[in-house]
Amino acid sequence: MFLSTTELEEGLPSILQSPRLEGTVELIVRRPAVGEREEIPEGELDLKLGLVGDNWFARGYKKTADGSAHPDMQINLMNARVISLIAQTRSRWKLAGDQFYVDLDLSEENLPPGTRLQIGSALIEITAEPHLGCNKFMERFGRDAALFVNSERGKQLNLRGVNAKVIQAGKVATGDVIGKSLRRPATPPARVRAP
Repeated sequence: MFLSTTELEEGLPSILQSPRLEGTVELIVRRPAVGEREEIPEGELDLKLGLVGDNWFARGYKKTADGSAHPDMQINLMNARVISLIAQTRSRWKLAGDQFYVDLDLSEENLPPGTRLQIGSALIEITAEPHLGCNKFMERFGRDAALFVNSERGKQLNLRGVNAKVIQAGKVATGDVIGKSLRRPATPPARVRAP
């Protein structure tokens, strides 16, 4: 059922062919409650809530001082080619627990923290918070898959995916373009101090 390390490594050439500048949103998954997954054709990204209807905000995060949701882990993206290889069938993609599965090179070299991505009509920013395979990931996809994504090369390529935060609210649908953005959100002009 699970792929071996050799089988996973044989899939790397396809993963390395992921588009670097602009790709597509292949799947959107909302997590209404812990352990629940809901595939949706379209979602809304909100500055405060992240993916509307997802439990990121309500669930919080045990490692923050007050247990509130971690602002730099608002949105999770995973490369569609990686999950396709690991999960083997599309119906199992959502078990990874990410919200967006995209055909885009998510490597640190291509998308260092601070990189902004246009996704549908929304704008998100890649954060420095690492996204690694956990025990649940190992249970669902096997020990070799967890070692594969958490290896030194796996971390450089961000095979497990990346974390991001919403910079500009908007809508995202399956099939939408996701790509690097040079656009900055509108900010009020700086005040000039009187001498």
